[in-house]
Amino acid sequence: MSEGREIESPIGNEGNTTNCDSSSSMTSRSSKSLFEPSEESSLHNNEFSSSYYSGDRVSIPAGEWNAFSFRKLWAFTGPGFLMSIAYLDPGNIESDLQSGVVARYSLLWVLLGATLLGLAMQRLAVKIGVVTGLHLAEMCYRQYKTVPRILLWLMVEVAIIGSDMQEVIGTAIAIYLLSYKRIPLYIGVLITVVDTLSFLFLDKYKLRRLELFFGLLITTMAISFGYQYIVSEVPQVDVIKGMFIPWSDDYRPGTLLQGVGIIGAVIMPHNLYLHSALVKSRDIDRRQPNEIRDANRYYFLEAAAALLVSFIINVFVVSVFAHDLYGKTNQDVIDICLNTSFSSDISLAFASNNATADINIYKAGLVLGCFYGGISMFVWAIGILAAGQSSTMTGTYAGQFVMEGFLNLQWVRWKRVLFTRTVAIIPAFYVAFFSRLEDLTKMNDVLNAVMALQLPFAAIPTVALTSNIALMGNFVNGMFEKCLSIALSFSVIAINLYFIMANLEQVELTALMIFGVVVFGIFYIAFNAYLILHMLVNLGNGRLAGNMFIQRYVLNNNCAIVSNAESVNQR
Repeated sequence: MSEGREIESPIGNEGNTTNCDSSSSMTSRSSKSLFEPSEESSLHNNEFSSSYYSGDRVSIPAGEWNAFSFRKLWAFTGPGFLMSIAYLDPGNIESDLQSGVVARYSLLWVLLGATLLGLAMQRLAVKIGVVTGLHLAEMCYRQYKTVPRILLWLMVEVAIIGSDMQEVIGTAIAIYLLSYKRIPLYIGVLITVVDTLSFLFLDKYKLRRLELFFGLLITTMAISFGYQYIVSEVPQVDVIKGMFIPWSDDYRPGTLLQGVGIIGAVIMPHNLYLHSALVKSRDIDRRQPNEIRDANRYYFLEAAAALLVSFIINVFVVSVFAHDLYGKTNQDVIDICLNTSFSSDISLAFASNNATADINIYKAGLVLGCFYGGISMFVWAIGILAAGQSSTMTGTYAGQFVMEGFLNLQWVRWKRVLFTRTVAIIPAFYVAFFSRLEDLTKMNDVLNAVMALQLPFAAIPTVALTSNIALMGNFVNGMFEKCLSIALSFSVIAINLYFIMANLEQVELTALMIFGVVVFGIFYIAFNAYLILHMLVNLGNGRLAGNMFIQRYVLNNNCAIVSNAESVNQR
């Protein structure tokens, strides 16, 4: 396969896939391709279907390839904003307000860096969907052996369940606040499930309307949290300094751990799977390299704009609580609210001690109501409701894409929705039924740690597949992109592992728990080693590619490789 050949899609009539045997398809070390197409290449007329959209794909207006067009940008606008909702879920909001309480504005630069890092990884995920016509989970189904593929699916599913618990419970808390505590948490969870399933079928009435609905929810968050930012009269100069100056006198014990927690909360593993699938909603002719190049460019611009909006909303939340609660203890909060209508609720929510104010999204609503009046609590709850509802819906999509792709499910749509929702919602309902609102802060930290553990299971396959010239052709990662993406991936993984170890040090572990941690640690390291070996082969390491052990135990003998029909015929 030459680097200059055109790309074909492995979906529908636009492309073809080949079954490549690892022992016969490996090229020499000097070849630019890891795999060669076989003689048995054939077209597959698969019916195009998706859990995200049930109708036709969005058409792209014609125009010159190299000229910028706002009409084209508008046509591509949608998937990036749905992706950005994962940066605004209740787990992220809670991490934001905690960082403001602990470190004031001094971690805003970490938030900015994490958002830029997320943009770099999302760009790679987009390339997979645009260039190959398959999303990340579908590519993993073709590129990994059965056992590691199932393990990979289970790890990603754990991340989705953890994220879903934060999102569903966050929505339930918003309903609890808006109903004057009349609707208990577990009922709020059930309400969230029902309305999520209802909204998910909006795509039957056109995909663009569904995307517009998500845009409305993001706008609601911006107005709600922006209102509180204005009311709080946050000092703008301090906010700007916090964004661009990575040192401060405001650092206190726990600041480093909180900064690491921001990275773990912002970059979610299942979001890479989600974004790679959402971009398939546009009608792109993958036989035309110019169309692919255009799509990659416009999707990147749209993702950058979407993440800019999400970053600004996150800054609103950090800044409000940095201004209102930094330097205050639990007792300070109780004393300030002593003569307000929120006094009894505050006394129940906050322990009477001199520890740094212990805050979560429920307590945050009470504090805002105490400081600025009941309307601030309701505006806050509306923002959390929009964040929880939108992220729950996109989380449902992610769960469907992941399960369908990894397991190659061919179920009818309502069965897919019901099954994936049930898998994710049962743990959330259990926690909501048996937990107290005051204990949810610790649960959020645990869930962030769990999701941080799963990050390699999205980042490594993403880097590997976008670096495989047999899959990506002209659009394969360049040397700079490879080095940058690998460095970023392993940096985030190292940071998240530090976050997890630091949290473990704060827990009193029994002998059985230590044994479990050791066993899981061995499995975790071994599985990551497997993924890294697979990635190195995709990066073009000819020595590994020719190794019999790697061919037998690491590479999939029936991998689906994008190939060019003309080049196959010429062979």
